[in-house]
Amino acid sequence: MDRTQERAAVRDVVREFAREEIRPTALEADRTEEFPEEVWDGLADLDLTGLTVPEEYGGYDADPVTAAIVNEEVAYGMLAVATALSVHSLATSCIASFGDEDQKARWLPEMAEGRPVGAFALSEPHAGSNPAEMSTEARKEGDEYVIDGEKQWITNGQRAGVYVLFAKTDRDDPSTVTQFLVPGDVDGLTVGEKEDKLGLRASDTTSLTFDGVRIPAENRLTEEGKGLSAAFHILTGGRIAIAAQSVGLAQCALDEALAYSQEREQFDGPIADIQSIRHKLAEMATRTKAARLLTRNAAETRAEGDAALEASMAKYFASETAMFVTNEAVQIHGGYGYVTETDVERLYRDAKITEIYEGTTEIQKKVIARELLE
Repeated sequence: MDRTQERAAVRDVVREFAREEIRPTALEADRTEEFPEEVWDGLADLDLTGLTVPEEYGGYDADPVTAAIVNEEVAYGMLAVATALSVHSLATSCIASFGDEDQKARWLPEMAEGRPVGAFALSEPHAGSNPAEMSTEARKEGDEYVIDGEKQWITNGQRAGVYVLFAKTDRDDPSTVTQFLVPGDVDGLTVGEKEDKLGLRASDTTSLTFDGVRIPAENRLTEEGKGLSAAFHILTGGRIAIAAQSVGLAQCALDEALAYSQEREQFDGPIADIQSIRHKLAEMATRTKAARLLTRNAAETRAEGDAALEASMAKYFASETAMFVTNEAVQIHGGYGYVTETDVERLYRDAKITEIYEGTTEIQKKVIARELLE
């Protein structure tokens, strides 16, 4: 089986799981704000919780294009699940890319099996888009680091068993940002209540407070001062994942709108016969396909090396496409699109976050311009 056939086979398996197992849980999970753990276990059974874990540690070790395909299909089922998976994969990517042999052997095999869940602790209340301004500090004391500070907007915050934490070894020096592994059960770590969010409501997004948390020096994941460059390297892949999820969200909304336009009758026929509706569907489909192609291009470029420009282009365009397509899907549904019993209402609320996390649209434009000019 060649690479194209292998990717198609993976797509078909994940697509079936997303439609048969994930999507039926979405409305209830959104309503109750509870993450569907049985779905997570299903992802583990498909080896998807080891998506970015090397094979020698029991993982799937997917190439960037296959990973993008998986993210798109899972997001079609429910964005909250896809987000949990992509953040878990960020954590495993950090360990696989920067960990020593002992760290990899300790964490990756179990994370590939789905437990412990991983989280990525970079953002802070006053340092969202500029992580160099973070204030969380990890002071070296003997053979330990002592951590004090606060993180915010942490996906998998309550579910996580390990956090990839970014902290300064000198609070006043931005060049000292370093990456650490912090187990979820350490003394001094307080996980906040779940944020009450517009969308992505089944995903547990929390704050983290570190008050004299002590971890062994062997839990340092990068050399002191190498944490930000490590974060930016990993986040390039993360942005491609969000772009792919945006495409999956847009495709789901498009499919809903196509089906409804052929079922709903007004003026003696289906509304799909109305030219203005047909034009909406045409633009929705064209933008979705363009976003998919940009995302695949970014993934292919990532497989060859640096893809900062392509990843930001894909994330920017695909997230705006998700917002546009879900908005139009609600409009096509009319009043039915505004009530919580329909999928398009949830898809519309979920889409907004794709323009914010893993770097806002404004940050993506900044990166694109920088790459073009420099």
